[in-house]
Amino acid sequence: MALADRLLRIDLTTREIVSERIPKSWLRRFIGGKGLAARYLYDELDPGTDPLAPENALLFMLGPLTGKTPGESRYAVVTKSPLTGTFLDSYTGGSFPDSLARALSNHLGILVTGASSDPVTIRIANGEMTIESAEKLWGATVPKTCDELDRAAACIGPAGERLVRYATIASDGGDHHAARGGAGAVMGSKGLKAVVADGGESSENTADEGDDARYRSTDIGRWQAASETVETIDFANEVGVLPTRGWQESSFEGANDLGIDSIRESAVGRERPEDDVSGGFRVDSDEGETVPRGATSISLGAGLGIDDFDAVAVLGSVCDKLGLDLISAGNAVAWTIRAVEEGLLERDIEFGDDESARTLLEEIARRSSPLGNVLAEGIDATAARYGGKELIPTVKGMDLPTYDPRSSPSMALAYTTSDRGACHRRARPVLDEVFATEEWSDDRRAKAVVAEQNLRSFLWCLVVDDFAGEALWKDGGEEWLREVGFERSRDELLRIGERVWTLTRLFNVREGFSREDDVIPPALQQPVRGGLHDGERLENESFARLLSVYYETREWDDKGRPTELLLSRLGLDDVVDSETPVGDETTIRKK
Repeated sequence: MALADRLLRIDLTTREIVSERIPKSWLRRFIGGKGLAARYLYDELDPGTDPLAPENALLFMLGPLTGKTPGESRYAVVTKSPLTGTFLDSYTGGSFPDSLARALSNHLGILVTGASSDPVTIRIANGEMTIESAEKLWGATVPKTCDELDRAAACIGPAGERLVRYATIASDGGDHHAARGGAGAVMGSKGLKAVVADGGESSENTADEGDDARYRSTDIGRWQAASETVETIDFANEVGVLPTRGWQESSFEGANDLGIDSIRESAVGRERPEDDVSGGFRVDSDEGETVPRGATSISLGAGLGIDDFDAVAVLGSVCDKLGLDLISAGNAVAWTIRAVEEGLLERDIEFGDDESARTLLEEIARRSSPLGNVLAEGIDATAARYGGKELIPTVKGMDLPTYDPRSSPSMALAYTTSDRGACHRRARPVLDEVFATEEWSDDRRAKAVVAEQNLRSFLWCLVVDDFAGEALWKDGGEEWLREVGFERSRDELLRIGERVWTLTRLFNVREGFSREDDVIPPALQQPVRGGLHDGERLENESFARLLSVYYETREWDDKGRPTELLLSRLGLDDVVDSETPVGDETTIRKK
């Protein structure tokens, strides 16, 4: 089987389109997806590049296993984040990835630079790109845009057009979003409304039937088939890590009304009813059909003190329609409510008020009010103007999702060291630590986070379905790659994950990020109220010790910089440029 080994490059300023061969050494060391895109981004961008400037690069990437593994095919969007200023990778599925793979032919992805003076759409077919006018689509919502386009597409809504710094890139009418970090704003800054993949007739996922059956029989496969991610709120509430009413509490009395049982009762079907693992639950709302994910009930439900599932579904549908990351949007609304309670703002809004929340979401996405315009810049920027930095937790400018880490220091470590800002998908040690019968040591916490970060970085080079990748890694990773010509041992594959994680850290270090940015936010240093973990909080001194252990485990110096010995071991010493600070080995404690 021939491997895709080319990249399509387009400059929207000059309209120049080039098909180029990917260096063999890059493919060998970074494979595809996150890794290959990180290598391009590090090579292409000058330090300090404005994420919304034409010089920023926007990559749509596949992996060598796209469509060849169990679960849903996915693609990666990689750029410099306009919300955080860090490296950004975001993933999503739906119909677009498979269609893009067919349309790209022998290419692994596209790299977009420049900016068009007029709105445009990129159309890809048979390994070639064309540019079309998008004047008639500019201003349209995500569902309207997808309806007007005649093929699978990745597009932006009004939030992306107006450069909201947590705007998404959406597919399938808003059912799927590359959400966190604001890739949609980068797309909007380039005048790019949509990327259309004209891949011809759809084909079935070519995953081996044995892999499919094995995945369906795993705990993760059975869980996904039964509940997708919507059961996350039930778990978080049960173990007392559910962020509630703007991160003041860690359990919600209305969680049952937003959990799996309520969603099953409201569902009109499943997203992919033809599959054994049939995707998310589709429900009706006043905004049309929507597919709520776990984050919908957490960020727009418990986070805003709203226990009416129908109201929460509407808020989720509004975000999907406008192209807003619903996690950041929910936290922005929660920050506003708390700021009003603290006397920092005057506005008629409170927890439990879904109508006022909906109005504010519209204002943010369209920047149609002074407050909405400021909130569109992110919570840190808003707090810098009004005060209230301690109200909602953020790391490197990205607000926290899903799990409150005050009872799980390992989860706090995962958030603070995430390469794109606070993220629960890089590592989720909370799932084990909260059930531990004895307190974890700092060494165990650090090793757990490092192991998960490395594994997921490798899986995201393949761009396999997150759940399938995690479930089948122990008996599938090497076999999958062997099928497409990669003969690697398991240790070598994990080293690729470590190499990629280190490269994204180098990118961030070059941008000026350091130990001072890997810190617990003020909101988490305040005690949580009520529930299983009443009064618990994170302390700077103990967390600083944990962070040092993490750096030592990673072979980074005490400032959080990868060292020369590490770069040599990972084969990155020829990658690092002169503008990237490298760590000092003498500051690493010998174990």
